[in-house]
Amino acid sequence: MENASPEIAVIKMYEARKEIYPRETQGRYARLRWFFVWATQLLFYGLPWLEWNGRQAVLFDLGARKFYIFGIVLWPQDFIYLAALLIISAYSLFLFTAVFGRVWCGFTCPQTVYTEIFLWIERKIEGNRSARMRLDRQPMSVEKFTRKSAKHLAWGTLALWTGFTFVGYFTPIHVLSESVATLSFGPWEWFWVIFYAFATYGNAGWMREQVCKYMCPYARFQSAMFDKDSLIITYDKERGEPRGARSKSNAAGSQALGACIDCSMCVQVCPTGIDIRNGLQYECIGCAACVDACNSVMDKIGQPRGLVRYWTDHAMKYRWTSAQILRHAFRPRVLIYSAVLVVIVSVFFGTLLGRTPLKMDVMRDRGSLGREIEDGMIENVYRLQIMNTDEAPHRYRLSVEGIETIHLEGTDEVRLGSTESRAVPVNVRTAEGKGEKGSNKITFVITDIDHPETSVREKAVFFIPR
Repeated sequence: MENASPEIAVIKMYEARKEIYPRETQGRYARLRWFFVWATQLLFYGLPWLEWNGRQAVLFDLGARKFYIFGIVLWPQDFIYLAALLIISAYSLFLFTAVFGRVWCGFTCPQTVYTEIFLWIERKIEGNRSARMRLDRQPMSVEKFTRKSAKHLAWGTLALWTGFTFVGYFTPIHVLSESVATLSFGPWEWFWVIFYAFATYGNAGWMREQVCKYMCPYARFQSAMFDKDSLIITYDKERGEPRGARSKSNAAGSQALGACIDCSMCVQVCPTGIDIRNGLQYECIGCAACVDACNSVMDKIGQPRGLVRYWTDHAMKYRWTSAQILRHAFRPRVLIYSAVLVVIVSVFFGTLLGRTPLKMDVMRDRGSLGREIEDGMIENVYRLQIMNTDEAPHRYRLSVEGIETIHLEGTDEVRLGSTESRAVPVNVRTAEGKGEKGSNKITFVITDIDHPETSVREKAVFFIPR
């Protein structure tokens, strides 16, 4: 008897994508979603064209190592502000997720926003959900080729404009526009325009929900931020089950059914293709499209709205009112997040707005420690790296203190232009017999001549030969 061949189990680490055709929705959350689409894109596309003090309002000039944000100029030494901004963003995400669930994903995430825009373009060119499905099923024809080509051309144009705008935050956008007009792009500008355009085109046009399901880490650890009082998209099973279609000919049977008529509209409008009636799933981005769809169906059949809605687990279990949900929103986790966020934001803006627009670093001349010159004077040589972070020219006076008779040799006045950084060599001298042999602590002082309240002090060491 021959041995039967063993069965081989195939385990797929990645499921083949099934095309999703989200149906267009109308309602309160759809309007809110489009409000954020307009708000975020007007900000993104418009901000680089805004002028401030004769230059681009927001510009991250990597070549000059200066970040211009309206009236603030940040230098590499201000990297601490970037770290603080990232901490603020993280705590804001924790707070909003603990209270409102995945509102970031559903309304303001760039992936959601651009997918919404690309879907709008697709609907305008290829038609509604059923028309798009029919078009994809039919063999290639002149109409299909024309519609598909027009759609991808529109997608590509928008993606290129997005890449151009993105690079415009790092290269002055007026200079970038002239480079495009004359085809004199630099190699790195070409690369990043094409790269960002390709990323936008691929993520919003082709991958869509795959980015949220497989690439975004937030979907995987969101459950750690949720609790029983976090607002999530929920289906009211107690009211909706058993589900079934209504029948005028069988009124008695219809009365035994729940409010859900099993129309699958909540599934058809979902951008990730899930069925919210199966409970909370990590694929749910909290866009509330299913809420709008279900509410419209409830209106048509004369049932109260809210079969699918923003709710909490505790509210669903205990049938809480909106006032009870609001009271339980202010729980310890939320209060702690809020308190920490308020403190960090206050310190961040306080230090950012109150910082001195003047910086100085002191570096000794490594070629010599200290030397005796004519008249018995002891001299040390330093280099002062002075940075005027203001957008107006300033005059500064230099001085040194710490040892009797210590002084700067030569001119003590420095002029710096707008946002200029300059290395200034200085010779520091003191009389013989003053100070101790070896290292002596001294302090350099730089003062704004026109605004004496602005000054910076930096410590250094003056060496006297033994």
